[in-house]
Amino acid sequence: QVQLVESGGGSVQAGGSLRLSCAASGYTPCMDWFRQAPGKEREAVATVYRRSGFTSYADSVKGRFTMSQDNAKNTVYLQMLSLKPEDTAMYYCAAGLIQGDGNCSHTYWGQGPQVTVSS
Repeated sequence: QVQLVESGGGSVQAGGSLRLSCAASGYTPCMDWFRQAPGKEREAVATVYRRSGFTSYADSVKGRFTMSQDNAKNTVYLQMLSLKPEDTAMYYCAAGLIQGDGNCSHTYWGQGPQVTVSS
């Protein structure tokens, strides 16, 4: 069982920035950030494949969000720049194994910090 503890959410004005952190109690080959706004489906935001460091992003955040990792601390980060009101959501960290199709299994989930961006 891997526990994920997130931090770093909050409120910011449009154009501002925030950094989310997700500390894992154990190693998993891949970790993701998801978000879910009220009344909307959950959206995959970013994924990191831990060994290679390869990252992928949703089109909606490319060029504004950066996912990084600190392997010594078993922690991943999501640096969010140029935030927009439509980025407002609960942000969840997930972790798991790499499946046969290359996707992350999302076996473990964090509680989710709220990110609110005002216009």
